[in-house]
Amino acid sequence: MQPTVRIRTADGVAHTLSPGDLIGRVRSAALLIDDARVSEAHALVSLRGQSLKLLALRGVFAVDGKPLAEVDLKPGLRVLLAPGVALDIEAVALPASVLAIEGDGLVRTLLSGVSSLTLSPRPNLVPRYVEGAAAHLWSTGDSWRLRLAQGQPRDLEGGDEFSIENRRFMAISVALSRAAQAATVLGGGVDRPLSITARYDTVHIHQEGQPHLVLNGISARILSELVAIAAPVDWELLAREVWRDEDERNFLRRKWDVSLVRLRRKLKEGHVRSDLVHSDGAGNIELLLGPGDVVIDES
Repeated sequence: MQPTVRIRTADGVAHTLSPGDLIGRVRSAALLIDDARVSEAHALVSLRGQSLKLLALRGVFAVDGKPLAEVDLKPGLRVLLAPGVALDIEAVALPASVLAIEGDGLVRTLLSGVSSLTLSPRPNLVPRYVEGAAAHLWSTGDSWRLRLAQGQPRDLEGGDEFSIENRRFMAISVALSRAAQAATVLGGGVDRPLSITARYDTVHIHQEGQPHLVLNGISARILSELVAIAAPVDWELLAREVWRDEDERNFLRRKWDVSLVRLRRKLKEGHVRSDLVHSDGAGNIELLLGPGDVVIDES
């Protein structure tokens, strides 16, 4: 079983979403809202602690007439994305444990309702159905199923192993309290607060006792997008904001992987802590801020 929330939209249709699922008008959103008043990436379902939350991304939402940046999802809650565009929370399921996959070249990654395991250019667990993937995994509500390439579906439980092209993978049962996104912890408590000014084409990072770091080009744009979103976001959605003319997903992934490595290398060379740009292992990325960090969005 996995954490889920059942949401009913104004048209009377019920939708079941999982952590990492996006709500917005972009076609890749798990819950597509076809309304011009709704942002492409409006809000995100996120597992925080042992509760499911709705986080505002590029849009805003309101509960009981009050604009909020985040809200705990509870049955009976009504979230207003825009006048007349309401989401009614009908049910929330929080199991004691969730299932993750790890293996050769793949860090431990939580399963979403439907996941695809791809191997090129490196193993990656994508939180949606990908045609031609090496494996597909999906939840039936109270159990998990696995199908390798064109093989037959089979049950999948914690401790089960499977192999694809000489790579070994394993299903791991993870306690919900450990699976949730951890709060920021500064390494040893010695990292000094950061001052980050994002101007889209440039980003200035100041840390007491260290040289002023200036990023530009793609690195600056990635950081500026993370500053603007101010919440975990799917890598592909963020990448499409940076490379708007790139339609081919494989090329987009290559550009993303290379650019992320370069960005993290620049941060390391500038003596900025390595976890500032954080991947959660489920395809989401965010700006991980510590106590005292200041962010100024001038983009």
